[in-house]
Amino acid sequence: MADVKLFAGSGSTILADKISDYYGYSLGDREVKTFSDGEMQVVINESVRGAYVFFIASTFAPSENLIELLLMIDSAKRASAEYITAVIPYFGYARQDRKDKPRVPISAKLMANLIEAAGATRVMTMDFHADQIQGFFDIPVDHLKGEAIFMPYLQSQDLSNVTFASPDVGGVKRARSFAKYFQRDLVICDKERRKANEVSAITVIGEVEGADVIMIDDMVDTAGTMCKAADALLEKGAKSVRAMCTHAVLSGNAYENINNSNLTELIVTDTIPLRQDSDKIKVLSCSKLFARAIRNTHEYKSIAALFVDK
Repeated sequence: MADVKLFAGSGSTILADKISDYYGYSLGDREVKTFSDGEMQVVINESVRGAYVFFIASTFAPSENLIELLLMIDSAKRASAEYITAVIPYFGYARQDRKDKPRVPISAKLMANLIEAAGATRVMTMDFHADQIQGFFDIPVDHLKGEAIFMPYLQSQDLSNVTFASPDVGGVKRARSFAKYFQRDLVICDKERRKANEVSAITVIGEVEGADVIMIDDMVDTAGTMCKAADALLEKGAKSVRAMCTHAVLSGNAYENINNSNLTELIVTDTIPLRQDSDKIKVLSCSKLFARAIRNTHEYKSIAALFVDK
């Protein structure tokens, strides 16, 4: 069986270290050289000829994280790697998955094209913003689910008074999955948005009187929607509101919004490293899940075995 080589992108070294520890292999030696104008050159300092290479790099901002991943893939391809998997725990630009108005790009499709053109033979990621993004690739995509991390955690909690909620209509399928698994009720927060990252009004659809509400979403960016949804749920009679989001983008005033909000707790994974600590934010690691997925890929075992059995 071919050798396995694990490499980390500069923005994902902490997560990659954890994945490599679970996997039992040290991270490969690579360096990024930067010219005076900011241009990057990636150098892999060990042989990858005939190897199964896994590049672990979330493509969150800045865009250099994406460029570095593309350069690493190209380096391995030109060095005769047998199989190249782009392990992208957080897939950036996934929110632009369709033309919702004239003269805008479908950026998620463009990112898929770039990764394929660079030479990746497989993609491994978690919780696309929209499931259909898998179809943007013409190579295999292992789409892991954050619920494989969140659901075991929730099983250790008292859920007797819990109602699950979706902070918007688009996330209903995701939230319903939790409600169905734990046999709890589901409510929906219908938001009206006048422009990106700014919510003007939220309407709660469903009954939350006296309930401990857990909102489920794939990502939290500025946290504006999440915090306003928490306010709306409490106004409807909810006892408390927590949130679970796979990707902690947390840009702009997100930390301030969360710390000053009525949220009891925000639970996220480490697909994106936190920029600062917060007493209200709890991080669950996805490293073990990705380590198992990488091993199953290399050993030609089922990835489906890693999903929560519903």
